[in-house]
Amino acid sequence: MIKKSLFLAFGLVAAFSQSAFAQDRYRERPPVVVSSDLSAPWVMQLGGSQARPVVYPRQAAQPRVVYRQRRGIFDSGTAAQPVSMRPAPIRSRLEPQWLPQIVRYDTTEKPGTIVIDTNNRFLYLVMDNGQARRYGVGVGKPGFEWAGEHKITRKAEWPEWNPPSEMISREAAKGHYLPAKMEGGPENPLGARAMYLGSTLYRIHGTNAPWTIGSAVSSGCIRLRNEDVTDLYGRVNVGTRVIVQ
Repeated sequence: MIKKSLFLAFGLVAAFSQSAFAQDRYRERPPVVVSSDLSAPWVMQLGGSQARPVVYPRQAAQPRVVYRQRRGIFDSGTAAQPVSMRPAPIRSRLEPQWLPQIVRYDTTEKPGTIVIDTNNRFLYLVMDNGQARRYGVGVGKPGFEWAGEHKITRKAEWPEWNPPSEMISREAAKGHYLPAKMEGGPENPLGARAMYLGSTLYRIHGTNAPWTIGSAVSSGCIRLRNEDVTDLYGRVNVGTRVIVQ
């Protein structure tokens, strides 16, 4: 009987202690952490004036950089990137002066002659009445400039590209490995058309990088946009005189 009484007493003490501890522990209700969207329907189910939702301030959006690539054309999707970290701008559109147009051109050369002004990056197809059809071109980069007079000895549509051994070695030293041969097509550096000059390795040709028109970037060839070289190709014949100056 005494043991039962002691067991019951201990049980009551323990129950009372746990109840007191629970009441003390939950005397202050903890905050309810909810979504920052207070219009969410389930928030309304919290009910009661004692529900105290805690709303954390929304984090500021981090700047996001998106690069879109299309044949070497990159666009930055944010202005928050430090200038030193942004890629060098590349023209995605040509300035108007590089587009074909008819201009006044005083020369003693006969109509049908091609004159290439490498300093100003223009190719002129001489016409009658002191006019010329002018095209923007890309020319030889520093160290690859040249001047001279030749004739067009061959014409080719969507020409294949056979990089000379000197170019292959030169580019390999930079870590750029060129193919020994590349079939004609949109990705071919010679573009849609090529007109070969004399017995040299130089050509007037198209390009797969139209944003380089107006720049000195080639290994000596004269490059035009594909639509422009196609237009010129249809206006000249084998034997046309070409003056590079």
